[in-house]
Amino acid sequence: MTVFQSAAVPFTSQEAHTTLRDACRAAGLASDDARLIRLGENALFVLAAERVVVRIARSVDVLDDARKEVAVSAWLHEAGLPAARTTHHAQPLIIRDRPVTFWDFIENGGGPAALIDLAEVLRALHQMSVPANLALPQLDILGRVAERISSTDVLSDKERQFLSRKEQELRAAYEALSFPLAACAVHGDAHSDNLIKATDGTMVLIDLERFAFGPPETDLAVTAIEHSLGWGTRAEYDQFAERYGFDVLTWEGYPVLRDINELKMTTWLMQNVSEDEAIAREFRNRLFCLQNPDAPRRWRAF
Repeated sequence: MTVFQSAAVPFTSQEAHTTLRDACRAAGLASDDARLIRLGENALFVLAAERVVVRIARSVDVLDDARKEVAVSAWLHEAGLPAARTTHHAQPLIIRDRPVTFWDFIENGGGPAALIDLAEVLRALHQMSVPANLALPQLDILGRVAERISSTDVLSDKERQFLSRKEQELRAAYEALSFPLAACAVHGDAHSDNLIKATDGTMVLIDLERFAFGPPETDLAVTAIEHSLGWGTRAEYDQFAERYGFDVLTWEGYPVLRDINELKMTTWLMQNVSEDEAIAREFRNRLFCLQNPDAPRRWRAF
């Protein structure tokens, strides 16, 4: 089902709420108790009474990713890997020029997933055969970065030129890498916050829109960069690498993936600087670090 609305306006929390109300009306869901739980690449709302999570993407330009996310969810369940499940609604919808998907609410069993849990899930995922009819795209590790840089109004011309040049340099460096592990299905944003520990103890993989076919090192590098930023202990990281069976930090190509992740993390945060002063300060901190590679990375997680 597709509902065409007016052309998209800037993706603020207020616009996300408006889109949510229209989407729930189209899907026959009650939205009176909707609560925004995250505003990032997507807006995520939980409908407590309906036990549904609503996921709203920023632009119709990423409609293919929303369709892929729905297809990947079905594949993972058929293959036996616990993952977020879509509701019975035909989806994605297009509401106010934004793809919207609906997901069964996952009851958190208490406490965050550990890195060792993430290692086990990634090891299982990376060993799975991809069905031919799924047609996963090749991983574009810098996907959306150039668009973020070109479309924002928070950068000076000099800053925009710097980030654009860095994106181009890192893309060339990535394409020159020789990866030691075999290509496979990758999550594309594989951090432990994208695992939910359900009440029965099952680790459920969520946020499936960046799924692609590519080097598994790219998934492992997400945890490695978070470790290097101090978002966890060395012991936790060592357990992660041991449980997975490969330590991406020891690979000579890791610095390229590190730099790519830093650029992605900075431009991702840049999208929401108008929402919160703390976000704006942290974006400026990260941009300064990109401009000064030897500066200490004292980054806050958002």
